Amino acid sequence: MTDELTDGYHRFRQNRWPSERAEYEALVHGQKPHTLVVACSDSRADPALIFDTAPGELFVVRNVANLVPPYEPDGKLHGVSAALEFGVNVLQVKRIVVMGHAYCGGVNAMLNGSPANCQDFVAPWVEQAAPTVRRVVEDFPADQVERVAEETVVRLSIDNLRTFPWIAEREAAGDLVLSGLHFGIADGILSKLTGAKRFERLD
Repeated sequence: MTDELTDGYHRFRQNRWPSERAEYEALVHGQKPHTLVVACSDSRADPALIFDTAPGELFVVRNVANLVPPYEPDGKLHGVSAALEFGVNVLQVKRIVVMGHAYCGGVNAMLNGSPANCQDFVAPWVEQAAPTVRRVVEDFPADQVERVAEETVVRLSIDNLRTFPWIAEREAAGDLVLSGLHFGIADGILSKLTGAKRFERLD
């Protein structure tokens, strides 16, 4: 374990554990998160920090470029889909949030290609969204392409969520809400998808 992790653990035990111990002890009996968050693995966009949540509140699924693949129960390995199935069908979350962010390396790979040393897994992973992203950004000036591409991935992931029958059924029944967000790393601002093509700043 690195010194950074050890030091962080010691700060946790000294500063947070005493006040949050009762919460952790209660969580031994099970979790009941209210929200499932699909977010990017990027170290700069941590949902627990951004939403200032306590342990047990969020069920978080993180991957390159906050992608949700379409429903495909083919017996192969689907980590994101497995997490969705557990979060929706077992934990019965009330909300699914897809959160993209600024300066996303995965989205950049969709636009410009993956690094040469990331061809085994990253390249095929981001390629599932690349055609849609490239098509959408064709209509925008260069200075808007990056943000538009990041927002497009959020919308695509939400569309793919609705291909899962048990998500679509719960949404139709009013038992599950799907929403999209974009986090600005430089300014710390969250924007929310309010329509088919609009993200508006949350105040």
